[in-house]
Amino acid sequence: MEKTRMQEIAYHKMPDGRRIAYRHATGDGPTLVFLPGYMSDMAGGKATALFEEAQAKGRACLLLDYSGCGESLGDFADGSLSRWRDEILALIEACVTGPVLLMGSSMGGWLMLLVAEKLGDRLAGMIGIAPAPDFTRWGYSENQRTRLAAGETIYEDNPYGPEPTPTHARFFADAERQLRLDREIAIDCPVSLLHGQRDADVPWEISLKLAAALRSDAVQVVLIKDGDHRLSRDQDIARLKAEVARFYSTEKP
Repeated sequence: MEKTRMQEIAYHKMPDGRRIAYRHATGDGPTLVFLPGYMSDMAGGKATALFEEAQAKGRACLLLDYSGCGESLGDFADGSLSRWRDEILALIEACVTGPVLLMGSSMGGWLMLLVAEKLGDRLAGMIGIAPAPDFTRWGYSENQRTRLAAGETIYEDNPYGPEPTPTHARFFADAERQLRLDREIAIDCPVSLLHGQRDADVPWEISLKLAAALRSDAVQVVLIKDGDHRLSRDQDIARLKAEVARFYSTEKP
C-alpha cells in the first residue's frame, strides 16, 4: 500500500494492478466502512463528517473510492457492483481487524448488502442512507432497460452536476445478477435504514421493501418527512452520527 500526504489518502493495489484510494483511521471497533453512492466518492460531505467524527472519538473508520471514481484509477465504464464489492472486501481484508459496521448511501446501500453477505460473523451492523438495492429494476423505464440489455449506454439528466449521468451496459448486466429484493436476504445483524420522504431519486418505500426482505428482526426504518435524497443537511449529519454511536457501548470523553 502506498501512502500520500494529501488528505491522508493511501492506495491499495488489487491483483490486476488497480489502485484503490482509501482513508483509514485506526481506533476502537467496530470499524465503520462508508460506501458512497453512484459516481460519488469519499470526499463527500457525509463521508468526511463521519470520518472526522471517528477520528475525534477514537473510533476506527475506512473510506474508499471505487475504481473509476474519485482518487482511484480506472475507467468508470468498467465499473460494476461485483467489481466494486470485491474492492471493498479486499480493503477490509487489508486494513480492518475485528468487526465491521457497514454504512451505505444510495447505490452504496446495495453494495452494503453484497459485502455483508461475505463478512459472516464479522458483520456488526448496517446503516443504510436512502438505500437503493435493485435500482436497475425500478429506476429505469422498459425502453431504457431494453437499450441497456442490448449493449447501449444511456445518459440521464444529473441534478447534482453539469454532466449527464451514464449507465453502461456492463454495469447493468452485472446488476441484473445482483438483485436482492425478490428473496429473503440472509443477514441477521442490527440494521438501521434512514430515508427522506422527499427523496426524488429513490422512493422511500424501497427502504420498507428492504426491511421486509432482511431476515434480521433487529431492523428499524427511520422516515424523515422533509428529507431529500442526500440527507446531508446539518440535522441529517447529526442523525447519522447518532445512528453510528448506537453501535459503540463506550465513548472517549
